[in-house]
This record gives sequence, C-alpha cells and structure tokens, in this order.
Amino acid sequence: MVVNPANPQTGQRLTAEAFRALPENNAVVMQHIDGVMYVDSPVYAHQEILLRAAILLNAIAPHGRTVIAPMDVYLDEDTCQPDVFWVGSESACQLRPDGKWQGPPDLIIEILSPSTAVVDRRLKFDLYERQGVAEYWLVDILADAYFVEVYANRDGVYERVGVFLSGDMFPSTVLGQPIAAARILGDQAGAQSA
Repeated sequence: MVVNPANPQTGQRLTAEAFRALPENNAVVMQHIDGVMYVDSPVYAHQEILLRAAILLNAIAPHGRTVIAPMDVYLDEDTCQPDVFWVGSESACQLRPDGKWQGPPDLIIEILSPSTAVVDRRLKFDLYERQGVAEYWLVDILADAYFVEVYANRDGVYERVGVFLSGDMFPSTVLGQPIAAARILGDQAGAQSA
C-alpha cells in the first residue's frame, strides 16, 4: 500500500519495508504492528508521566539505558515506539549502527491514552510477551485514580504482578528493587483536567 508520508493514517496496512521507508516524523508517533500502522499524538498528562518514568529509571538503574519515544524498536517484522523502555547491559535489545534498537528491551512502560489503550493492552501486550520483554508496566491515566499495572514475563507468558496506586510500592525483578508508584504517578489521584 502506498502511504502519503505527510498524512499517515491509523489502520493502514503496509509492509515492514514500506513502513520503514517512511520519512521520520516527530509530530506524531507512528508504529507498525502486525502489518498495520498506528498513529497517535500524546496529551500533557501522558508526557508528564513519561518524564517521571524516565527520571526514575535513570536514577535507580544507571547501569542501563533509558530511552523515551519517539524511538523505534524493531521486533522481527514489527516496529514499535514504546513510551519508555530500559535496556540493561546484558540485554537482548541492542543499539544498531543506524541508531535504532533491535530486539526486546528488558522493561517497557506504556502510558495509556484514549487512542492507544486498546493497542497497548492487546496488540503490544501480545507482541511484548511473544518477544520476551521481561517486564511490562501499563500506566493508566484514564481512570479516576492513576495506577500502574505490572506484568512479569515468566516462561514466555505475562503474569500480572498487580495494580498499584500512588501510595503503593511494587516489585521489579528487572530493576532488582521495589518501586514507589508515586515516583511515576505523582501524588495526585488523577488530574483529568491536565
């Protein structure tokens, strides 16, 4: 399928080669999962959580690399742009000579928005599980109270560790320590107007 690079459309089917030939676009996030292109532009609350998550990872896990969107990660024929991902020193995810990442990161954080919640909870969940991403954190800013939903990959299957509010701590096997959810969520119950 031919795609107008100036006006990418969510739901268009195209090959991995055609998707990767599109010009770089920093105005919107473009991803290619199961042969379909997804396009989104985040809201402020999304970006605020993204920044907090990246600062947290940099502070507690300096022995790895913290990367934020937009940054392509190639997982076989799929190209995704996780909101935040972390790669340890012995990771299967490697930085390629062209500056893109290849293989499953150790930890991926996706921040749900109305236009991406289904993709993050279903398509990306299945993709990350299948590719062996060790931990997957879904940050829900759509509910009345923000929360982090944590999954750990055990023998190729995601097991739900739990759902954690701002006052909670949750375990991270990948990072090797408990995480204060407030360091990602902030201390508000959910700033829907933000």
